[in-house]
Amino acid sequence: MTGKMLAILIVVCAVAAGVGMYYLQVYGYYYTVTPTPGRDVVLTEKDSGQAVPIAYDAFQAIDADSSPIRYRACFETDLSPEQLAGRFVPAEDAEPLTAPAWFDCYDAEALGKALESGAARAFIGVKNIHYGVDRVVAVTQDGHGFAWHVLNNCGEKAYDGTVVGEECPPRPEN
Repeated sequence: MTGKMLAILIVVCAVAAGVGMYYLQVYGYYYTVTPTPGRDVVLTEKDSGQAVPIAYDAFQAIDADSSPIRYRACFETDLSPEQLAGRFVPAEDAEPLTAPAWFDCYDAEALGKALESGAARAFIGVKNIHYGVDRVVAVTQDGHGFAWHVLNNCGEKAYDGTVVGEECPPRPEN
Protein backbone atom coordinates (compact mmCIF):
# COMPACT_ATOMS: atom_id res chain seq x y z
CA MET A 1 0.00 0.00 0.00
CA THR A 2 2.82 2.42 0.84
CA GLY A 3 4.44 1.69 -2.54
CA LYS A 4 1.25 2.59 -4.41
CA MET A 5 0.90 5.86 -2.51
CA LEU A 6 4.53 6.72 -3.18
CA ALA A 7 4.09 5.96 -6.90
CA ILE A 8 0.95 8.12 -7.06
CA LEU A 9 2.78 10.95 -5.27
CA ILE A 10 5.68 10.75 -7.74
CA VAL A 11 3.32 10.82 -10.75
CA VAL A 12 1.35 13.78 -9.34
CA CYS A 13 4.59 15.71 -8.67
CA ALA A 14 5.88 14.94 -12.19
CA VAL A 15 2.63 16.12 -13.80
CA ALA A 16 2.60 19.29 -11.67
CA ALA A 17 6.22 20.03 -12.60
CA GLY A 18 5.49 19.45 -16.31
CA VAL A 19 2.44 21.73 -16.26
CA GLY A 20 4.44 24.37 -14.38
CA MET A 21 7.34 24.27 -16.87
CA TYR A 22 4.95 24.45 -19.82
CA TYR A 23 3.18 27.48 -18.35
CA LEU A 24 6.43 29.28 -17.61
CA GLN A 25 7.79 28.69 -21.12
CA VAL A 26 4.64 29.62 -23.02
CA TYR A 27 2.99 32.25 -20.81
CA GLY A 28 4.85 32.99 -17.60
CA TYR A 29 7.72 35.27 -18.54
CA TYR A 30 6.08 37.26 -21.34
CA TYR A 31 4.60 40.71 -20.92
CA THR A 32 2.90 43.08 -23.33
CA VAL A 33 5.12 45.92 -24.51
CA THR A 34 3.58 49.34 -23.99
CA PRO A 35 3.68 51.19 -27.34
CA THR A 36 5.82 54.31 -27.55
CA PRO A 37 4.58 56.17 -30.64
CA GLY A 38 7.38 57.05 -33.04
CA ARG A 39 9.94 54.80 -31.32
CA ASP A 40 8.56 51.27 -31.65
CA VAL A 41 9.46 50.66 -35.29
CA VAL A 42 12.85 51.97 -36.39
CA LEU A 43 15.16 50.96 -39.23
CA THR A 44 18.88 51.59 -39.73
CA GLU A 45 19.69 53.98 -42.59
CA LYS A 46 22.28 52.93 -45.16
CA ASP A 47 23.92 56.35 -45.36
CA SER A 48 24.11 57.45 -41.73
CA GLY A 49 23.94 54.13 -39.90
CA GLN A 50 21.40 55.71 -37.54
CA ALA A 51 18.14 54.04 -36.54
CA VAL A 52 15.21 56.22 -37.62
CA PRO A 53 11.47 55.69 -37.10
CA ILE A 54 9.13 54.80 -39.94
CA ALA A 55 5.38 55.39 -40.17
CA TYR A 56 3.32 52.60 -38.60
CA ASP A 57 0.11 51.87 -36.73
CA ALA A 58 -1.68 48.90 -35.08
CA PHE A 59 1.48 48.08 -33.09
CA GLN A 60 1.45 45.01 -30.81
CA ALA A 61 4.48 43.49 -29.10
CA ILE A 62 5.53 41.03 -26.43
CA ASP A 63 8.84 40.61 -24.66
CA ALA A 64 10.36 38.78 -21.71
CA ASP A 65 13.17 39.66 -19.34
CA SER A 66 14.30 36.03 -19.24
CA SER A 67 15.94 36.19 -22.69
CA PRO A 68 17.02 39.01 -25.03
CA ILE A 69 15.60 37.18 -28.07
CA ARG A 70 11.99 36.72 -26.92
CA TYR A 71 10.83 40.05 -28.41
CA ARG A 72 8.14 39.78 -31.13
CA ALA A 73 6.11 42.60 -32.67
CA CYS A 74 3.47 43.18 -35.33
CA PHE A 75 2.43 46.43 -36.98
CA GLU A 76 1.02 47.89 -40.18
CA THR A 77 2.64 50.44 -42.47
CA ASP A 78 1.84 52.27 -45.71
CA LEU A 79 5.45 51.88 -46.85
CA SER A 80 6.28 49.13 -49.32
CA PRO A 81 9.33 46.90 -49.06
CA GLU A 82 10.68 48.50 -52.23
CA GLN A 83 10.44 52.01 -50.74
CA LEU A 84 12.29 50.84 -47.65
CA ALA A 85 14.96 48.91 -49.60
CA GLY A 86 16.40 52.06 -51.15
CA ARG A 87 17.02 53.76 -47.81
CA PHE A 88 17.55 51.12 -45.13
CA VAL A 89 20.08 48.35 -44.40
CA PRO A 90 18.81 44.90 -45.44
CA ALA A 91 19.01 41.98 -43.01
CA GLU A 92 20.81 39.16 -44.79
CA ASP A 93 19.43 35.63 -44.36
CA ALA A 94 16.70 36.81 -41.96
CA GLU A 95 14.91 33.89 -40.37
CA PRO A 96 11.99 34.79 -38.10
CA LEU A 97 11.87 33.15 -34.71
CA THR A 98 8.61 31.55 -33.59
CA ALA A 99 6.28 33.21 -31.09
CA PRO A 100 3.88 31.69 -28.59
CA ALA A 101 0.68 30.51 -30.30
CA TRP A 102 -1.41 32.92 -28.22
CA PHE A 103 0.37 35.90 -29.88
CA ASP A 104 -1.64 35.32 -33.03
CA CYS A 105 -0.66 38.37 -35.11
CA TYR A 106 2.85 36.92 -35.55
CA ASP A 107 3.17 33.81 -37.74
CA ALA A 108 6.85 32.94 -38.16
CA GLU A 109 6.20 30.15 -40.66
CA ALA A 110 4.15 32.34 -43.02
CA LEU A 111 6.62 35.19 -42.62
CA GLY A 112 9.53 32.87 -43.42
CA LYS A 113 7.81 31.75 -46.62
CA ALA A 114 7.10 35.39 -47.55
CA LEU A 115 10.77 36.28 -47.04
CA GLU A 116 11.88 33.31 -49.18
CA SER A 117 9.46 34.16 -52.00
CA GLY A 118 10.25 37.88 -52.00
CA ALA A 119 6.77 38.88 -50.82
CA ALA A 120 8.47 40.40 -47.76
CA ARG A 121 11.82 42.02 -47.10
CA ALA A 122 13.78 42.18 -43.87
CA PHE A 123 15.84 45.10 -42.59
CA ILE A 124 18.09 45.82 -39.63
CA GLY A 125 16.05 47.72 -37.08
CA VAL A 126 18.63 48.35 -34.38
CA LYS A 127 22.12 46.87 -34.04
CA ASN A 128 23.00 45.72 -30.52
CA ILE A 129 19.65 46.60 -28.99
CA HIS A 130 20.96 44.36 -26.20
CA TYR A 131 24.56 43.20 -26.13
CA GLY A 132 25.03 40.81 -29.08
CA VAL A 133 21.39 41.09 -30.18
CA ASP A 134 19.96 42.89 -33.23
CA ARG A 135 16.34 43.77 -33.94
CA VAL A 136 15.17 42.66 -37.39
CA VAL A 137 12.11 44.24 -39.01
CA ALA A 138 10.30 42.68 -41.99
CA VAL A 139 7.61 44.28 -44.13
CA THR A 140 5.31 42.43 -46.53
CA GLN A 141 3.85 43.67 -49.81
CA ASP A 142 0.44 44.13 -48.16
CA GLY A 143 1.84 46.46 -45.47
CA HIS A 144 2.08 44.07 -42.55
CA GLY A 145 5.24 44.40 -40.50
CA PHE A 146 6.96 42.15 -38.01
CA ALA A 147 9.94 42.52 -35.70
CA TRP A 148 12.02 40.07 -33.68
CA HIS A 149 15.46 39.86 -32.08
CA VAL A 150 18.34 37.69 -33.30
CA LEU A 151 21.84 37.03 -32.03
CA ASN A 152 24.51 38.74 -34.10
CA ASN A 153 28.08 37.39 -34.47
CA CYS A 154 29.19 38.87 -31.14
CA GLY A 155 26.11 37.51 -29.38
CA GLU A 156 26.59 34.02 -30.75
CA LYS A 157 30.19 34.02 -29.53
CA ALA A 158 29.35 35.55 -26.15
CA TYR A 159 26.52 33.14 -25.40
CA ASP A 160 28.22 29.94 -26.56
CA GLY A 161 31.31 30.64 -24.50
CA THR A 162 33.93 31.16 -27.24
CA VAL A 163 36.34 34.09 -27.16
CA VAL A 164 34.52 37.20 -28.37
CA GLY A 165 37.53 38.96 -29.89
CA GLU A 166 38.43 42.55 -30.61
CA GLU A 167 35.84 43.10 -33.36
CA CYS A 168 33.04 43.06 -30.77
CA PRO A 169 32.27 45.98 -28.47
CA PRO A 170 33.04 45.52 -24.79
CA ARG A 171 30.33 43.74 -22.85
CA PRO A 172 28.45 46.14 -20.56
CA GLU A 173 28.83 45.74 -16.81
CA ASN A 174 25.68 44.74 -14.91
